Amino acid sequence: MSSSPALTLIAELAELFDLLGVAVLVLGTLMTCGRAIHVGRMAGGKASYLVARRTFSKALLLALEVLIAADLMRSVSLNLTISSVMALGLLVVVRTILSFSIQIEMEGELPWRIGRPGRKLTDNHPLPRDPS
Repeated sequence: MSSSPALTLIAELAELFDLLGVAVLVLGTLMTCGRAIHVGRMAGGKASYLVARRTFSKALLLALEVLIAADLMRSVSLNLTISSVMALGLLVVVRTILSFSIQIEMEGELPWRIGRPGRKLTDNHPLPRDPS
């Protein structure tokens, strides 16, 4: 069975998004190391750790979102069988739960509770906000 040019293009875009997700992760790791070293020299080890943790969490969260988008594009372009749909669905669910967990770890609260009326955005955050 030959696939249409549109499905082929979507499959190629999914591969591009996979590469983009990996690139985001690698660049985020490099940025994390750079920021941690810089902050460590200026403010010490604890501040360096906190900045590294927050910076890497943001990079990991972005990479996971890009990889989820790639999975969703791939689901459109594949020759779908019940087992491939289940495997792809499980992968998306695992990545979504991981993404959700990282966001809760970063913010210290459920995403829909952040920024409620009558509450400061910086209340109850386990990690300090980035000054940038």
